[in-house]
Amino acid sequence: MASKNWDHLVHYVNDLDQPVQLFREHGLIAFRGGSHTEWGTFNSLSYFGITYIEFLGIENLELAKATEHNRVVKDAVSLLPEHEALSRVVIRTDDIEEMAASLEAAGLILSPIMDGKRLDNMGRLIEWRMMTIDGDFGGLVYPFIIQWKGTDDERLERLTASGIIRPHPAGNAEIKRAVFHVSDPAAAAGHWAELFGLTVLQSDDRSVTLEIGGKFFDFVQGEGNVFKQVIFETDSAQLKGRTIRIGEGEYVFHS
Repeated sequence: MASKNWDHLVHYVNDLDQPVQLFREHGLIAFRGGSHTEWGTFNSLSYFGITYIEFLGIENLELAKATEHNRVVKDAVSLLPEHEALSRVVIRTDDIEEMAASLEAAGLILSPIMDGKRLDNMGRLIEWRMMTIDGDFGGLVYPFIIQWKGTDDERLERLTASGIIRPHPAGNAEIKRAVFHVSDPAAAAGHWAELFGLTVLQSDDRSVTLEIGGKFFDFVQGEGNVFKQVIFETDSAQLKGRTIRIGEGEYVFHS
C-alpha cells in the first residue's frame, strides 16, 4: 500500500518577501525558493523538519493563466491578488501511480501525473512528480499528491547537509496540525479518511481529527469550508502563545 505523509502546505501570497520578513521577526528561518518556469509561479519556503510551508506567488501571470492541468496554479490565478489564503495541504507518497488509480476508482477527476522541477536559490535542480485533484467536497478543496526522489530519510539528510533544513533561532517548532473550517466536519473528515486511507482519531459534534504520519488534520465547525490554521508545537518561550497572521491564514504556536 502506498505510504501517506503530510509533506507541506501551500499559502498564496502577493509578495514573497513579506512572509519571509515576518517569520524572521519571530525567529523563524524562511527564504526565497525559486521559480516554476513552466507554470509561471515562484515561492518562498520555511522548513520544520521535512514538513514545510510553501508561500506561492505568481511570477508570470500570462504563463500561469495558460497552465492547463495544475489546479494549484489555476486556483492561484483565481484567488490572487484579493485572497492571500491558505490553499491546501500536500500528501507525500512513495507510489503516486497507486494513489492515482485509487482516487480515480473513487470517482475523482485528476490531473495527469506531472514532472515538476525548479532551480533553488543556489542553482541546484529540484525535481518531483505530482498530481492535483479537481473539484472540492462541500467547498473544501482537496490536497494534491507529491512523490519525491529517494526515501524520506535520504531527502532529510540531503536537505540538512545543504543547509535548507536548519535550526530556527527562536528554538524548536514542529508543524503538527492543519485546521479546516467546514460546515459538516463529520462528512468532510469521513470523505478524506476514505479517499486517502487516513485514521479517524476523535470525533464529536463540532470537530473530527484525522491522523497522517504522526500529524493531524482537524475538521472543525466553521464558515467558508477553508483551510484556516496551521498549528505548531514548540518549547520556545519566544514562540509559545504567538499567532502569526499572513493574509487569511494563521500560524499558531502551542506548547
